[in-house]
Parts: sequence; structure tokens; C-alpha cells
Amino acid sequence: MEDVVVHYKRLKKLVADKFQKVDVSLFDAETIADVLVHADLRGVSSHGVLRTERYISHILNKGINYNPDIKVKETGATSIQVDGDNGMGQISLKKGVEEAINIARDKGIAIAGVTNSEHCGALSYFVELAAENDVIGLAMTNANKLVVPFGGIDPFFGTNPMAFGFPAEENFPIILDMATSQVAYGKILNARERNETIPKNWGLDDKGQPTDDPESVRALQSIAGPKGYGLALAVDVLSGILTNSPFGLQIPPFQDFEKPRGLGHFFIAINPDIFTSKSVFKNNVDKLIEELHQQRTVEGVDKVLIPGEPEQSMKNKRLTKGIPIPKSIYDYLISDKI
Repeated sequence: MEDVVVHYKRLKKLVADKFQKVDVSLFDAETIADVLVHADLRGVSSHGVLRTERYISHILNKGINYNPDIKVKETGATSIQVDGDNGMGQISLKKGVEEAINIARDKGIAIAGVTNSEHCGALSYFVELAAENDVIGLAMTNANKLVVPFGGIDPFFGTNPMAFGFPAEENFPIILDMATSQVAYGKILNARERNETIPKNWGLDDKGQPTDDPESVRALQSIAGPKGYGLALAVDVLSGILTNSPFGLQIPPFQDFEKPRGLGHFFIAINPDIFTSKSVFKNNVDKLIEELHQQRTVEGVDKVLIPGEPEQSMKNKRLTKGIPIPKSIYDYLISDKI
């Protein structure tokens, strides 16, 4: 599949323009575009601009509210509940994260639960936002059934990702963003878009058998067998049950563009000052990074890398050289098609 290389600023504008065409406000459209292009800059195309057309279809079919009235309610001394009013997840979760960061600065820790939301994009965006504001970020979200529970055949949990962001003084923040499935479903979509095969440990067909054909994938596999299954369950409890959102089999499939999914997100912001000082914490994170970089490596590996470091390296390159996206996605973005 042929790629087109696009400068990140132009790509953001193309995506934001698409959302404005379906009456999303300029501010919200630019926020959505920022989150999507963030993923493509990091080389995580599964959560990048290829999602645009699906989001637009959800909006056009009334499955997503293009103009949500997001409400924030204090539920405790350091906790808030964000009602996303069935709007885009990027908007509702970012609102919760910003509020949590402000509370954590003052009170040391904050928890934000988001409900009535949608797919929020790459969680790395939100924990990176926390780290840039000198607080630790922990984010997770549930999703509709895609992943088979350990020992089962049929999908039950979503990819249910989690992410951590740790600020550093001299280095880039440590960013760990991972699905509890072998891969995010967006990687299956990306392989379909590019007409590529996939590793057999990614997905299962309708008989529960591993397949390398992305078109045959009907379910995903958990990471590390029962361990990934357990983590997916924990994410669903915190993101779904705790926030009073749908969970497990209750969440409508993303293919049904007319039904709101009501996804739940969960975010914790921690101010390092509650146990140490920001400067001591960040300098010790730098020390941890440097010591890991100095570890002996196996043949063929130059250096032990930190979670998020390969993505940061990709971002540095793509900020100057542009972002490659499938021509079919580019053609959609520059077209008059809604």
C-alpha cells in the first residue's frame, strides 16, 4: 500500500477540518486532531488519523454527540466525576486529566472518573500531559468486547489499555502505554488498510484459531495468557464498574455507529511532593534511566531502552521528516467526503 508523507501541522489541520465539517467546534476539533496526530508522530498508527473516518461515521449516525455538555462534579476531597455527555473521548478525558492535575498540585493526589464517553485515542497523550506538568499520570479505559478471556473462545473484554507517565529532569518522561491484548485492534485495522498479513499471535478467527489474515480476525488474544486477562479485568472494574459505566458485555460494539458506547476512563494524578520533592524525584528518574542505559546488552542490541523511548525517537524524526500515512487515508482527508 502506497504511503503519503504529510507534515504533522498540515495533518492536524486536515483532521480538524474534517471534524468541523460535522459541526464539531474548532477547539474540540483541534484537540481531537492533536491526540490523533500525537499517536502517528510516535509511530502508533493504530490510534492515529486512520480513526478519523470511523469517528465521523459515529457522529453522523448520532452514536457520538458532536457538541457535548461536559460536566465535572466533585465527589470527594481529591476526586471528580466527568460526565462526557456521549461526546468524543479525547475531549472528556482531557478535561478530567486537566482537572486532576490541578487538584494534585494542590492536594497531592487526584482521581478522575469519566463516564458517558467514547474512544479516547492513545492514553500516552494524557499521561504525557501529566508528566509535562510534573505529576505522575496513570490512565486506563475500558472498551467493547474484542479479547478472548483466558481459556475461552468468544471475546469478552475490550483491549482495555493502561498507561503510566513519569516526569524526569533531563530526559524525556518515561511513558508506558500498553493494551492488555497482544495488540490494539487499530493494528488490525491498519493491516487491513495496508493489505498486510499479521503475526499469528495477534488475533483469532471465528473458530478461535490463530490467523495471520487481518480480515479473518474476530477476536484478539491477551498478553501473557492469564496475566493479561487478569489485567483486562482490573481495568474494566476501575474504568467501568467504579465509574458507574457499562462494562464487559454491556458495552455496544464500535461497529454499531448508532449506539452510544458510554465508555469509562479512569485517571490518577500524583504529585511527587507527597513523598519527596519534585526535583529529587525527577533527578532519581534520570538516574534510573541512565543506569538502565548502561546495562550490558545481548548481541544485536545497542542499548537497553526505556518504555516510550522508541516512540519518542520516532516522534523526533517525524516532526521534521513528516508522517507517512496510507494513501487511502490521505485521499479521504483531502476529499470533500464526510
